[in-house]
Amino acid sequence: MTSFKFRKESMNKPGFMGVGMIGIGLLAFFSVAFVGIPMENPVGQARPKPNIIFLLTDDHRWDALGAMGNPIIQTPNLDALAKGGMLFQNAYVTTSICCVSRASILSGQYESRHKINDFVTDFSPEALAHTYPLLLKKAGYTIGFVGKYGVGENPPENQYNFWACNRKGQPPYELTDSGGKSIHHTDSVGHAVSRFLNDFAGKRPFCLSVSFKAPHELDGNPPTYPIQERYRDLYQNARIPVPETADPAYWNRFPDFFRTDKNIARERWKPLFSTAERHQKTVKDYYRLITGVDEVVGKLVAQLKQLKLDQNTVILFMGDNGFYLGEHGLEGKWFGHEESIRVPLIVYNPALSTHLKGIKPTRIALNIDIAPTILALAGVEIPKTMQGLDLMKATSPARTDFFYEHTFMGSPRLPKVEGVVTKDFKYMNFIEHGYEELYSIAADPHETTNLATHPDYKSKMDELRKRYQVLKQTVK
Repeated sequence: MTSFKFRKESMNKPGFMGVGMIGIGLLAFFSVAFVGIPMENPVGQARPKPNIIFLLTDDHRWDALGAMGNPIIQTPNLDALAKGGMLFQNAYVTTSICCVSRASILSGQYESRHKINDFVTDFSPEALAHTYPLLLKKAGYTIGFVGKYGVGENPPENQYNFWACNRKGQPPYELTDSGGKSIHHTDSVGHAVSRFLNDFAGKRPFCLSVSFKAPHELDGNPPTYPIQERYRDLYQNARIPVPETADPAYWNRFPDFFRTDKNIARERWKPLFSTAERHQKTVKDYYRLITGVDEVVGKLVAQLKQLKLDQNTVILFMGDNGFYLGEHGLEGKWFGHEESIRVPLIVYNPALSTHLKGIKPTRIALNIDIAPTILALAGVEIPKTMQGLDLMKATSPARTDFFYEHTFMGSPRLPKVEGVVTKDFKYMNFIEHGYEELYSIAADPHETTNLATHPDYKSKMDELRKRYQVLKQTVK
């Protein structure tokens, strides 16, 4: 396979706004920044519009990060961003599958509204124009995309000033660089990021969206985790703890429609987690891929400092969905457990007041919040069609719950599931079968006991069933 195709658009094309236009919308930026999270700004000095870099990993669960308390994985550069920024403790995705989640990230909308629920559907021209990158471009930003786009079959390459992506679908891990040498996808992403910064630094504000394939497995029979060779010995002597719910008893508790070898999450579990040795190797390779991403992040931060952009560049980092690593007898995502839907989320803003750096907000944050947050940081009006919240705005209403939906494919391969997640409880409804789950995630964070039929929780079930019906209509 060849390496990424690079495309760079001239800064001198008619219709582009020059550096002198940076001041437009500055008042809006200040209003967003200062009525929300306090920002530092020297008295009498106007802060220019920030550069924005959004980093997205693939299948990256919430606890696969040193800053989230994982004692084994090595992610020093991401941990440093968390220490100097905001590390959200309860970040989730509204649909745990890459194509849908990525559409939600770009649009700020639930799947029920953007209607992209497969790997072939593109944004309509109107919907594309209201994604955060295109709105920023309209406001004078240079926009770039690197890595895996992951939405539809016709990515909007010509809409971007810089494009370094595979055409469509899942990119391979092994690519070929311009010199004909083999290069790992993660390293190729890093090279493209460096090229973008060298080409566009200091010319006008930019927004660069960076999408890693890692740590997504390489689909195949069996699936594998192709790591960078230099990380081969990393974690070799570590012992990965086996989760409680990896016990076969938890798989055996599922209803018959779910507990089948046709279930994709079970199908993938067999070659990767069915023995102790496979479990150890799979998790270590998963961690190795994430450490590879962390290396790119470190080089990115160093280059920003070298280019003197580090004091005016906001970096956001998130996973597109979580991932089962053997829990409940599963490997993959799709369903509603914490391992599948909860993700890491960091917002690093150098303008953040010193006393707020390193804070760990516990409010619920969602993938649909990325687009409005980025727009607000740039001082761009958030479209009313976006359903997410500005994470940097203290006056945003506190989210008490959210709607979860995964309706791609269906039984027996991927049973469809919808539900409601609060900070204390989780209600899931397998809509093809009328099978319900209720977990007290505050008291039972590993979701070991389904309380749906427990008489002591009848009122809670009634409450969440009603809330589910309300949210199901609200998110459309």
